[in-house]
Amino acid sequence: MARLTNCDARPVPDSGERYGYFEHDADIGIIGRGATVEEAFEAAAAAMFAVMTELAAVRPAQTIRVEFEEADIELALVRWLNALLAAAREHGMVFAGFRLERDGVVWRGSASGESWHDALERGVEVKGATLTMLSVRQTAAGWEARCIVDV
Repeated sequence: MARLTNCDARPVPDSGERYGYFEHDADIGIIGRGATVEEAFEAAAAAMFAVMTELAAVRPAQTIRVEFEEADIELALVRWLNALLAAAREHGMVFAGFRLERDGVVWRGSASGESWHDALERGVEVKGATLTMLSVRQTAAGWEARCIVDV
């Protein structure tokens, strides 16, 4: 369920090592990294929306909230990304700031952004996050979350 609110979502700074991409024949592989699972998921969301537009150009004019239940950490990544895509479509928005918290199997997140307008350059439309090459794992540097997004 997505609701518009006035809460703040954390903006994702210049990618650096926070997010990245990997090769796939037909679609795009996204990678999010962070000190926690939640931060890695936030970075994966930034990677996904960066495919669609330049994140630095998106103003945090409105914030939506999403909430879902998921016990499986890998499936939670896909649920999170698809909830954000659904909210963006429902409200005609693009997001650039993300925050996610977890309480057991309940995930509560927010995304900030603005309505699409002519000044925002449109990149490739992401249709959805998939189970293909899905992986959420702890590494020596922190957490890494990856999957293929359908474009």
